[in-house]
Amino acid sequence: MKKLLTALALFALPILASAQIENPVKWSFTSKKVNATTYEVHATATIENGWHLYAQEAGEGPVPTSFKFTKNPLAATTGKVTEVGKLHKSFDKNFNSELKYYENTVNFVQKVTVKGKAATKVKGSVEFMVCDDHQCLPPKEVEFAVSVGGK
Repeated sequence: MKKLLTALALFALPILASAQIENPVKWSFTSKKVNATTYEVHATATIENGWHLYAQEAGEGPVPTSFKFTKNPLAATTGKVTEVGKLHKSFDKNFNSELKYYENTVNFVQKVTVKGKAATKVKGSVEFMVCDDHQCLPPKEVEFAVSVGGK
């Protein structure tokens, strides 16, 4: 019996190892200097074909994209995170709601004011949910850190 279980485990292992965790969104995080004390933190989502990422004000049902910023005595966020991309709106019968989402790519921008001249990092996380025509993946959270300030 032990040999049979061992043989089954050895045959099942390659199958289990080849099962991929779907990750249809790739994130990149950058900063852009606007003036001496103001920066823009850009969180850019590249979304695989056939998938869509929900907006911050998505509608009733799915988990909207949201950002959390870690408190930093050297940098403060200013205003709300803005969305730059082609916003789609359509009625989704699965959620029985009109939903707002992005396909292909979207850039989320947060203005940050730096206090003093020292270099620091803006840290935080983004929570998001993606769906295609057949399924939705569970919400996922990705942490980030972007350098701002200094020379």
